[in-house]
Amino acid sequence: MKKATFIILCLEGAILSFNVAASAALIPSISKEFATPQFITARIVWLYMLPYGLAALFYGPMARAIDAKKLEFFCLALFSIANFLAGISRDITALFIARFLMGIFGASVIPLALILIANQVSQNKRGKSIGLFFSSTFVASLLGLFLSGLIPWRWLFLIPAAAGFICCPFLLFYLPSFKPEGGGFKMDYLSAFKDKRVATLFGYIFFISMFYHGVQQWLGVYFSVHRGFSQFLISMLITLTSLSGIFGEAAGGMLSDKFGRLKTVNSGLILMIVSVFALLLKSPVLVLTILMIAWGTGWTFNHAGISAMLTDLPKGFLNEAASLNSSVRFVSGGLGAALGGILMQNNFNLGFMFFGTCFLFLLFLTKAHPNLSDGLVRTFARRV
Repeated sequence: MKKATFIILCLEGAILSFNVAASAALIPSISKEFATPQFITARIVWLYMLPYGLAALFYGPMARAIDAKKLEFFCLALFSIANFLAGISRDITALFIARFLMGIFGASVIPLALILIANQVSQNKRGKSIGLFFSSTFVASLLGLFLSGLIPWRWLFLIPAAAGFICCPFLLFYLPSFKPEGGGFKMDYLSAFKDKRVATLFGYIFFISMFYHGVQQWLGVYFSVHRGFSQFLISMLITLTSLSGIFGEAAGGMLSDKFGRLKTVNSGLILMIVSVFALLLKSPVLVLTILMIAWGTGWTFNHAGISAMLTDLPKGFLNEAASLNSSVRFVSGGLGAALGGILMQNNFNLGFMFFGTCFLFLLFLTKAHPNLSDGLVRTFARRV
C-alpha cells in the first residue's frame, strides 16, 4: 500500500474517533445550554452507537458492488456534514438527529479500511498497518477528550467536520479504486457463520469486548466511590489507558506479524487478567498507574492481533468479517457496560472477580480451541 493511501486511511480513522470518547464528557455542558436533563442529553451516546453497530453490517457487502473509493468519499462527506449539523444545532432534537446520522455514515470507516488493508498489504505486514491505523484513532480520541475540557462543546463537532471536508478531495486523489471483479451487493453472513472457524472467532470478539467494557466503563466510578480519588486523579488514571493504547496498537500489530496473531492476542489477554485481579488489592496510586498502563496495553495488543486475524480470513468472507467486527464490538460493548453496572453496583470486588475469571476462561479457550490458531486461519484462507 502506498504511503499516501495509508495516511488518508489514518486521517479518516482520526476524524471518526475525535469526539467518540469526548461525547460523554460533553453531556453536562450540552445539558446546561439546552436546559435538558443530563439523563436525556446522555442519549447522544447510544444514538450514535446503535445506528453505528447496525449500519456497519452493510458497508462490507456494499464494497462488492460499489467502488470502495467512492463509498469512502460519499460516507466521509456525509459524516462531515452530520458533524457540522451537530456543531450548529439549535436544540437537543437537532443534535440527536445529527448524532444518529454520524453513526450511520461513520460506521463505514473501519470496515472499509480493513478491507483495503487486506487487499493492498501482504499478509506478513498487515499487522503493522492495522496497528498503526488504530493508533491514529487512539491519538485523535485522546486529543478530543483533552480538548473537551478546554474549548466550547460545539467545536468538538466542528473540528472533525472541517477536517473531513479538507480530507475529501485528498481521498479522491490518493485512495486507489477498488472493486472486486464480478462483485455485486451480497450479504452472506449466514454462509460465513456456517463455518465453525468464523463463528468461533466472532464469538471470541463478542465476549472479549463485553468483558472489557464491563470493567473499562466503571473504572472511573470505582476510583471515585471505592477509592475516594479526586476528579483530576481519576481523569489521569483513565487517560493512561488511552495513552498506553496508542503504543499498544502499533506494537501489537508489529508483534502479530513477527510472532503470530494468537500469541499477541493471548499476551494482551494475560496483561488484562493480571490488571483486573490486581484491582482487588487496595494498591497505592503508583501501582494503579502501572496497572492502568498494563490494562490499556493488554486490550490493544489483543485488539490488534484479532483485527489482523480478521484480514487473514478467506476473501469470500472478508467483507462480512470487516463489517461484523465493528457491529459486534459496539453491541457487545454496550451489553458489557450494562452487566458491569449491575455487578459493580453491588460490589466492585465481585465485579472484578467475575470479569477476571471470564478473561481466564477465554485464555483457556484460545489455548485449547484449534479454530483460533494462526495456522488454521491461514490454512482455511488458502483452502477457500
